[in-house]
Amino acid sequence: MNAPIPHRPIQALPDQLISQIAAGEVVERPSAVVKELLENALDAGASQITVRLEEGGVKRICITDNGKGIPPEQMPLALARHATSKIASLDDLENVNTLGFRGEALASIASVAVVKLTSRTADAAHAWELEGSHLGTVEPSSGAQGTTVNAQDLYYNTPARRKFLKSEQTEFGHCAEVVRRIALARPDVAFTLTHNGRTVDHWMASDMARRSAQILGEGFAEARLPIDEAAGVLRLHGFAGLPTASKARADCQYFYVNGRFVRDKVLVHAVRAAYEDVLHGDRFPSYVLALELDPALVDVNVHPSKIEVRFRDGRAVHQFVFHAVQRALAQTSATAHGSVPAPLPAADSLANGVPLNGNAWRPQEQTSFGAMMNPTYTPTFSPSPWPAAGARDGGGVAQSTERYGALFADAAAPRVAEQATPYAMPQPTSYTATSAALAHEEFPLGFALAQLHGIYILAQNTKGLVLIDMHAAHERILYEQLKNALDAQISGTDMQVQSLLIPVTFYADAVEVGTVQEHGDTLRTLGFDIAVLSPTTLAVRAVPSLLKNADAQTLARDVLRDVREFGGSRVLIERRNELLGTLACHTAVRANRILTTPEMNALLRQMESTERADQCNHGRPTWVQVEISALDKLFLRGQ
Repeated sequence: MNAPIPHRPIQALPDQLISQIAAGEVVERPSAVVKELLENALDAGASQITVRLEEGGVKRICITDNGKGIPPEQMPLALARHATSKIASLDDLENVNTLGFRGEALASIASVAVVKLTSRTADAAHAWELEGSHLGTVEPSSGAQGTTVNAQDLYYNTPARRKFLKSEQTEFGHCAEVVRRIALARPDVAFTLTHNGRTVDHWMASDMARRSAQILGEGFAEARLPIDEAAGVLRLHGFAGLPTASKARADCQYFYVNGRFVRDKVLVHAVRAAYEDVLHGDRFPSYVLALELDPALVDVNVHPSKIEVRFRDGRAVHQFVFHAVQRALAQTSATAHGSVPAPLPAADSLANGVPLNGNAWRPQEQTSFGAMMNPTYTPTFSPSPWPAAGARDGGGVAQSTERYGALFADAAAPRVAEQATPYAMPQPTSYTATSAALAHEEFPLGFALAQLHGIYILAQNTKGLVLIDMHAAHERILYEQLKNALDAQISGTDMQVQSLLIPVTFYADAVEVGTVQEHGDTLRTLGFDIAVLSPTTLAVRAVPSLLKNADAQTLARDVLRDVREFGGSRVLIERRNELLGTLACHTAVRANRILTTPEMNALLRQMESTERADQCNHGRPTWVQVEISALDKLFLRGQ
């Protein structure tokens, strides 16, 4: 049993105990000390900061900056509780534009560690130092302009708390992560991090693009989308990682509000919702995003470590962030980006639109794909069928336009045309493969060469070989078309539906029949006309035109299942994308479906004009670029 609590009179706590209690909130572990001291350095206008740690920060944390410094007469106040230069009134508290403002950090740190404060202002003849607490004596010292805070033997006077710390490497890892977070927020500041006398990280002042590449790696730098949007007092800028570069853990997600790293549910949900259409399974996106807004519209004083915030209008912030990220992701198509991330080296770019292989395209060489598909088409070859050895330096397409067109002069089209067409495919169209079109990448996905195992399309573009998953690509195209059609329907424009010449009837249980009777309006909004013929029979009389070639019974059962499970209004709002994804998956071209070359090229052209075409709606990539340099390495060319 617990011992009875002794009865004690109410009394004021001593200052040292008050500081130690406050330290329990502010100084949770060494990384918390690093965070508070770094924020003070940035608030002081530092452009260079050095962080020195020993034994994971437990033995020593020393942070030096070149900021404006602290006058000697104010140094005792810097170590006193509730003393700060950053706020002076309630109005200041409601418009906080600094990282630190509580006036507790240094006092709390000094209560659980041996602290020495050394500082020098620009007009001072020398530096001054203060050791211990605000009751200590300020003495002359040496040092450049700026401030150095040296905290040693963390928790030396509270050994019980020290027992809860983890291993040296674990504590150092937390400290290093804090430095990374703050360095990402301030790329204009140079940072140096050392541990046990060894330099771990050093970042010169640069910009967000370079700093994020240095900290998150070249993998992030090669697979990210820039974002910079503003609406009224809100501005969002930074980088969002491509969905195909997602990770199994949420360890590369950095969000800042007015320069402060935060973990806010509103912001996390907004970004996650923007990735919903393009993220596979339980994968997590990578991003570095900074939200700027009027300080009066956000409360940063809701958590001791200031890692949580509260917005005055959370819904407006959520919608702004959601739409900004969603618009960036909507451009993840072949038109917007040269290639999706692939673990293959990048080829050299074309010089002035001409491949560096001694076999440049001539402007007068033009061949339409309609002519290419003509069995009587006779291509004109260059005098030499292959470029001279060592002539191809830039990794461009070796063939001239005529030789390239000859690749499509086959007699397969009549044989394939005789087969039935069970799925809706983009309509074949004649395209002109001019030298200008190829060199300037009017068709970034290139032109189809062949079909592999009835699953993949092989295409050639100016960079090399393109591999396309035809089902995933067609699924994304249909999915986006369905979403646009439903959005138009909700906005008052009638959805295009296809009435079936012969209604498709099928057996239905009582629940399915009841769902049709109860949610007829929802079904019609989705483009389905399903009638009850008897207590056990339903008839599909019309489906959305985009799905006209799919199995009507399967589509009807899927729709009825979701409507029954989630209700009509919820399906149209919360579960809409999942339902449309299911319908698109059922309708998209299946494996082993033989496509003609015009059909394959029509699919590529639609991919180039479809938002988010780099991934299917399950988050899987739809195409991958294999560049000429990668193929050269496979065959040891040039070695």
